[in-house]
Parts: sequence; C-alpha cells; structure tokens
Amino acid sequence: MRVEYINPFVEAAFDILKEVLGNDIQRGELYLKSTSQAVQGVAAFVGLAGNVEGRVLFDMSMETALAIASEMNGETLTELDDLGKATITELANMITAQAVTKLHDLGFTFDLTPPAIFTGENMEITDNEVEALIVPVIVKQGKIEINVAVRERT
Repeated sequence: MRVEYINPFVEAAFDILKEVLGNDIQRGELYLKSTSQAVQGVAAFVGLAGNVEGRVLFDMSMETALAIASEMNGETLTELDDLGKATITELANMITAQAVTKLHDLGFTFDLTPPAIFTGENMEITDNEVEALIVPVIVKQGKIEINVAVRERT
C-alpha cells in the first residue's frame, strides 16, 4: 500500500477533528493488520472504487462515538440513536471528502460509497486481499482508529 493513499486520510482526519471537536489531537503508533480485524463497537465504513479500490473504516468504541456525537451536537447523548449515527456518518463524510479532494489533486480517480455505520460487540472485518494500515488518533473524547485498506486496481 502506497503512503500517498494514507496521508490524505490522516491529514483530513486531523483537520476535521480539530475543527469539529476543537481540542488537541495526537497520533498513535501506526501499525499494519491483515486478514481479520476486530472492530471496537462503532465503525463508519466507506468503500472506494475506481483506479484505487478498497475501504476506509473509522473505528471507535461506543463511549467514544457517544462523546464525539454529543460534542458535535452540543447536547449529551446517552445512546447512539439516529442522531448519533447520523453525526458519526457525517464525520466520516467530512473526513473522506477532504481526503478524496487531496487524492484527486494527486491524479487518483475513484468513487466512494456513502458511509455505512456498523455497531455491536464482537464484530470483525475480513479482507483477504489487502492489508490495512491503522492510524490511531487520540482526542479528548477517546480513540479513533483510521483503518485504511487501499490498493491500485490491477
């Protein structure tokens, strides 16, 4: 996986999270995952298709998702209801849109699927063809793992 695919997502995540949450953001240690990957509890999934294909997953715990949705809506959410899910979806949309703009500027062309939200315990993502680079991002509300599995179409 080429770093040109990863950096726009990391940069966009930092820009958007700083804008919508207004607090310090730190990056954890990058690491690779292959095949099956456990999901923390709430995941926004965006598919990529075109001359670049794969997916981006914004993975977080339920507590982190609730804290972020609460902050973005200016009210305390006690469950991830439709408003909370829509908020996490919009966050994924904002980050992905900015990253895609940067990638298009670099000459990559592809389409996106609308973000899908998955919630629950003991979920697992399996992708046998592409290993994923995980970029942990720590904000006041908790940790978000930006999970990018992208490759050039052959």
